[in-house]
Amino acid sequence: MHIYAFGSVCRGEIDAESDIDTLVVIDGNDNRFDTSIYSIYSYNRLSELWKKGNPFAWHLASEAKIIYSSDGKDFIKNLGIPSEYRKCKEDCRKFFTLYCKAIASISSGGNSLVFEMSTIFLAMRNFATCFLLGQDKIGNFSRQAALRMGEKSVQISNKTYRLLERSRILCIRGTGEMIQRKEIESSLDEIISIKKWMESLLNEVETNGRI
Repeated sequence: MHIYAFGSVCRGEIDAESDIDTLVVIDGNDNRFDTSIYSIYSYNRLSELWKKGNPFAWHLASEAKIIYSSDGKDFIKNLGIPSEYRKCKEDCRKFFTLYCKAIASISSGGNSLVFEMSTIFLAMRNFATCFLLGQDKIGNFSRQAALRMGEKSVQISNKTYRLLERSRILCIRGTGEMIQRKEIESSLDEIISIKKWMESLLNEVETNGRI
């Protein structure tokens, strides 16, 4: 069994809203580990992710810190560098579609506004992460990835970005200040403008034959 920490605490980006991401690598079942707290993977599954160059493999390879090892070895370190990430085009399309569906739901007056806002944040952040990893060979797994792309960063205000981020935290953890409909309405134009940012970067990805 191997246990790791990863995420903001390992990047030194921890803030009041950060949790501590933990990974357990184990074969078989172990009821000591709550799946709502720990990410649980088998050794074979992690090895497969490494061979596929999956973004989560690159995430762990770049920042996971070992907490416990039953054999005194660092399993992740011994896996070495993951294979090249080759699904940038497919993954960016997937997160673009996810964003579009969430926008359509909000525009049609859907009742699950916080969920849809959370989905928009997830799609935006993961789109940025996949673009950077596939196009620029940069691993950025921060919640602020879409703001850390230089001239290619999403062009929305900090207020709107923060609103989306709050929605994500509220949706997955059930903590934080409730989102008011008027907040969403006041930021809706900027949220809709994210589509143009995604389309521009997606066009860049799709015209690059390498990925």
